[in-house]
Amino acid sequence: MIKMAAHCDFSSLELLMKASSKEKVVKVCNDVYVMGSSQSDGLLSSVCESLGTRPNETKKMIESLSSVLKTIIFHGYTEPQEIQSLFPKDFHKNLRDLITKIALDNMNTWKTHSISTQVSLPRLVDFDWRLDTKMASDSISRTSVPTCILQMKVQENQTDVKTTPENHNINVELSKETLDTMLDGLSKIRDQLSSVARR
Repeated sequence: MIKMAAHCDFSSLELLMKASSKEKVVKVCNDVYVMGSSQSDGLLSSVCESLGTRPNETKKMIESLSSVLKTIIFHGYTEPQEIQSLFPKDFHKNLRDLITKIALDNMNTWKTHSISTQVSLPRLVDFDWRLDTKMASDSISRTSVPTCILQMKVQENQTDVKTTPENHNINVELSKETLDTMLDGLSKIRDQLSSVARR
């Protein structure tokens, strides 16, 4: 990641100096980090409008800014000197300090966004259970068979940083034999997780 920042076109970042206010630079940095360097038409158009710049030069600036901001967040830099060391010595001091301040001010928000947009499996939010009785029969007699109804609330993957993922309820019927097998497997998983956590 450091190499990625070191090889970006820092001179293109000076395009940010065309912004009419610091607030516009903050907005550009936030938009670029959240949308990445995907170069979506919406992002490119928005940044061009904010800075009053042409698409070609703006596209290069977006790629460089995205590279620098992601390097900062990846390494978790919390000191201004750490961030400032990424920039060339002859880079514009005021712009360097402004980008540094914006990154530090938005560190937690951007970290949260990065975590929420990682590819992951649905997450178990809550669960409940109840016992039920089913009637089973053969050619000779009818008997009551106890079963467990496991109700799980699962949160789907987040697809939009501005919205909360939906929860879905899943009901599973478990016989005593199936429940015994599942509990045995879960206890082994618990022991393995505990072993890894102690290392």
